[in-house]
Amino acid sequence: MLAYSMVGSNDIDKARKFYGALLGELGAKELMVRPDGGAIFWGAEPGRPMFGICNPYDGNAADRGNGNMVAFAVKDPAQVKAMYDKAISLGATDEGEPGPRLDGMVSCGYVRDPDGNKLNFFCMGS
Repeated sequence: MLAYSMVGSNDIDKARKFYGALLGELGAKELMVRPDGGAIFWGAEPGRPMFGICNPYDGNAADRGNGNMVAFAVKDPAQVKAMYDKAISLGATDEGEPGPRLDGMVSCGYVRDPDGNKLNFFCMGS
């Protein structure tokens, strides 16, 4: 159903390094780069959902949205923790340590990227 999700960045080079290293852990690679370098999209393969970063088109500063979040699907709770730890090692900040949620129905780990965007590493079950 989704083609892609995107978050804004005030430092594309820093965000590119952060997400390149982080999403590489999930097998994603750069699939598209806007000719001016102001937007980059990662995915597992062309035609599948992608994740992107961009300089805001209107030229204003990127700002995180309160209540907005991007959740990345991972295979199991061990990978939730591994992705959370990887993000923290790349400069993300804690927004909720990895563990079971909703009486064990899901496992999640929450971080904020260097621009303050909220991310979740998510799997069903705990």
